[in-house]
Amino acid sequence: MFNHIMVGTNDIERSKRFYDAVLAVLGAPEGFRNPAASGHQRVFYRHAGNAFGISQPINGEPACHANGGTIGFKCESAEQVKAFHDVAVAHGGASIEEPPGLRDGSLGPMHLSYVRDPDGNKLCAIHRVGAA
Repeated sequence: MFNHIMVGTNDIERSKRFYDAVLAVLGAPEGFRNPAASGHQRVFYRHAGNAFGISQPINGEPACHANGGTIGFKCESAEQVKAFHDVAVAHGGASIEEPPGLRDGSLGPMHLSYVRDPDGNKLCAIHRVGAA
């Protein structure tokens, strides 16, 4: 359904350091720079058939996070969910909501952690128990 997800940043270097570290937990290689035709800086990450990008806003306005928006990253284990959280916090992110751990809800058991990146974007690391 999705081709890519991109979030805005007010500091491309800070965001690249953050996402290089956090997405490495999931096995993604270091992000590669891809300047827009407008000259604005962008960085893309490709992994497992997916693409995630960070960009200076092309309209020249400050980047801001989506209120109510969450970007979920699929993890292979409960340990990877915790590592995603811990690496995010160590690289300038902020832990939010409940501590990383198992939740049992209407969608079944899953390990979750939530953080905000340095620009305030809400990220979720998720591992569904028993999912292939």
